[in-house]
Amino acid sequence: MRLNEIKDKHGSRKERLRVGRGIGSGVGKTGGRGGKGQTARTGVAIGGFEGGQMPLHRRLPKRGFNKWRRKDYNEINVGTLQQAIADKRLDAGKPVNLEALIEAGILRRAKDGLRLLGDGEITAKVALTVDHASATARAAIEKAGGTITLIEKKVLPADEAKRKKTAAKKSASGAKKPAGAGEE
Repeated sequence: MRLNEIKDKHGSRKERLRVGRGIGSGVGKTGGRGGKGQTARTGVAIGGFEGGQMPLHRRLPKRGFNKWRRKDYNEINVGTLQQAIADKRLDAGKPVNLEALIEAGILRRAKDGLRLLGDGEITAKVALTVDHASATARAAIEKAGGTITLIEKKVLPADEAKRKKTAAKKSASGAKKPAGAGEE
């Protein structure tokens, strides 16, 4: 084999289809655009336009919402923790947090925090630092003799004031209702 004989594998490079090159090419005249009219021209973005009829995406009802700045948490089950400790990937004697789990190769990357879920069983005594823990996970860890430390969330003073105002409104509206109201 010589340098001048080296070629790409057949089919690895595909030539661009050159349209509008005459009747013999098979893609001449209209060049794959069909007949005349709006879609034969450039700059057409019809999208959901259905000739004046109410488009499908507007006929269907709206459902739910997408939370703005939604947090994406790493989730781990207590069973997975136990498996990692059994496989000697995680040391139960050291504190377990998000960084320790990534270092051990249990999680791939840090997201917005760590959630502990209660699927599976754990027998090792572990000291965990997480953002959130389900009730079953908390019970399983405490049963095994471990501890869970929840990371404190920063609450802005404005948010706290809004929360108090809402709670006051709810308690006031609950006090106004006469006994037995709404029960039939």
